[in-house]
Amino acid sequence: MNKVFLIGRLTRDPELRYTGSNTAVATFSLAVNRNFTNANGEREADFINIVVWRKQAENVKNYLSQGSQVAIDGRIQTRSYDDQNGQKRYVTEVVADNVEFLGSKGSSNNTNMNANSAAPQHDAAPTPYDFGATSTEPKGTDVDSNPFADFGSSIEISDDELPF
Repeated sequence: MNKVFLIGRLTRDPELRYTGSNTAVATFSLAVNRNFTNANGEREADFINIVVWRKQAENVKNYLSQGSQVAIDGRIQTRSYDDQNGQKRYVTEVVADNVEFLGSKGSSNNTNMNANSAAPQHDAAPTPYDFGATSTEPKGTDVDSNPFADFGSSIEISDDELPF
C-alpha cells in the first residue's frame, strides 16, 4: 500500500503548468515539522515536493501561496531522468489525490476548502476563505465553547468501563 498523509506549510508559491494535452499540473514544496527536537532543542522540518493534477492544480495555484497550511493525502512516486550533462537524476515526490486548505500564513482560522471544489464567484477579489457566507466567523471555530453543552449533565465513567 502506498498512502501518504501530510500537514504542513508551502515553502513557495505553487507553479502551474499545462501538459501538451492541456492538463493542468501544479508543483510546490511543503515544509512538514518533525515530531521531535534535535540536540539543540530546535524543531526540524522535512521539505517534500508535491505534485497536483487537473482542477485541483488550478485551485491550488489560485488560492494558496507561500506559508499557506494544507493537509495532503496521496502517494509517493519516484521517477528518473537524464539531466543536461547526461547524468541520471532521481526524483521522489508526493502525488496528491486530495488537498485540503487549512489556513494561510499567520492564520489561526481553520476554515477548510477542498481543492476539488469549484472556486467561489464574487464581484470583489476573492480570498481563499471568502465563500459568500454572511457571518464573519465560520461555524465551529470557537475553541473556548463546550461542544457538549447541549447534552445535559456530566456522565460518570469508571476506569473498568474504558476499553483501553
